[in-house]
Amino acid sequence: MDGRVQDAVKIYMQKNYGADYVDMVTEPGPNKILCEGKDCDISVIDDIKKRIEISVNHYGSKAVAIVGHFGCAGNPAPKEEQIEQLKKCKGIIESFGFPIEVVMLWVDGDWQTVERVV
Repeated sequence: MDGRVQDAVKIYMQKNYGADYVDMVTEPGPNKILCEGKDCDISVIDDIKKRIEISVNHYGSKAVAIVGHFGCAGNPAPKEEQIEQLKKCKGIIESFGFPIEVVMLWVDGDWQTVERVV
């Protein structure tokens, strides 16, 4: 949900996936929420899934990015831990069954550098 990250992610997705528009499904610390399910009601995960469904089925999205970033207040874990969470999240999002590519991204503390996690 951090506004410092959104422009960089939007530009990355437009450049690398040809998206004219980028839908934002935001939560504080989504990688933590999705892969650990801690400190949240299952309805938060259901809500994320529903918003992805709308983006895919109504707006034609072909890819979804799960993003970790420096200085995350919702998930203050170090980069290495957030990267491991992203990898788990990728499988969870893929299990939703939407015909999309799931991309893992890391945004560094300059709020411009976007690194694709492989």
